[in-house]
Amino acid sequence: MNSFTLTAVGNLARNPELVAKGDTTYTRFCMVGNDYAGKDDEGAAREIVTSLWFVAFGALGEAIARNSRKGDQLIVEARVRANNWTDKQGEKQYDHSFVVQGFRFGAPGKTKREEREARREEEPQKDDSRDSNAEAPRASRRAAAAAAT
Repeated sequence: MNSFTLTAVGNLARNPELVAKGDTTYTRFCMVGNDYAGKDDEGAAREIVTSLWFVAFGALGEAIARNSRKGDQLIVEARVRANNWTDKQGEKQYDHSFVVQGFRFGAPGKTKREEREARREEEPQKDDSRDSNAEAPRASRRAAAAAAT
């Protein structure tokens, strides 16, 4: 049983880092989220930025590294894992990791939108005459089927 799990919705602060150590592959990535923090003295809305680091192992990590770019929105389900150790001075240190259990892609960021637009501009314009000719064989098959009944 995982004592603590969380769902995080945020944007990638930078491109994910795919790491391979021996037989293990994992991806590290940082997500940021903006939250409303009241109003300032002039009445304008204030925001606070929260950033969290995540790690995803195996195929999950590879999918995130291959398909995500800085600015993309991710919806991540993760479990919290304690990382406790004793430093060189003999003092106990406490930390935690967020280990990804699943994710979904959200809205694409600026980089991905620009990549998609560049691909669209490179593609040749589709010839609509081929589409109308593709309908002709279907129509004759329908007519033949109706005549046979």
